[in-house]
Amino acid sequence: MLQEWDLAQLSDEELMAQLQKGRKEALGELIRRYERELYIYLRRFTSDPILAEDIFQNTFLQVLQRAKQYQLGRAVRPWLYAIATNLAIDALRRSARRQAASLERTVESERYETQGSLLQSLRGPSREPFEALEEKERAELVQQALQSLPESLRAVVLLAYFRGLKYQDIADILGIPIGTVKSRLHVALKRIHDWLQARLAPEASESAEPPAKPLRAE
Repeated sequence: MLQEWDLAQLSDEELMAQLQKGRKEALGELIRRYERELYIYLRRFTSDPILAEDIFQNTFLQVLQRAKQYQLGRAVRPWLYAIATNLAIDALRRSARRQAASLERTVESERYETQGSLLQSLRGPSREPFEALEEKERAELVQQALQSLPESLRAVVLLAYFRGLKYQDIADILGIPIGTVKSRLHVALKRIHDWLQARLAPEASESAEPPAKPLRAE
């Protein structure tokens, strides 16, 4: 019989095989592996730590309940994110607080770790006001811009840029073709860029020196 330390040597797929055999300790090992990354993903998706924690718990409850339905050998990570993403979308759609939830949230330091590629992608020709902001301000604005997106677009951005998943994995998670993943990502980045520019442009114009009044002939 496998000892506790042996579980850490198993792959995610092997842990699911153990879970199917009734070894609930395998679920504990899966939770340990995904505890940080999946929770942070759900925090970004919902912008609500309490809701994210509830969805996190429900995700692994569903993993336990669906263990017998899991197809042995199937990649666990996309399957797990599919469960979590669907639960998050359902929770947000039930929540009357969805639109206001993100604006006053404090952006945690973890948000800075993987968002460099996203910020780089958002930079366009008129990027000077955005670059002038401090890193924390940029992170907060990006988070607000993400929350302005519908769930279908937000999920693609988070999975691609914050979790670094391949297009095929994202397609599997969301149940859509790869072409749709690419088109949604393109639309989402354009909307985020436009959202940022719309809010930064007024600030840039306000901080600029007012034009000198033309001289009048006496």
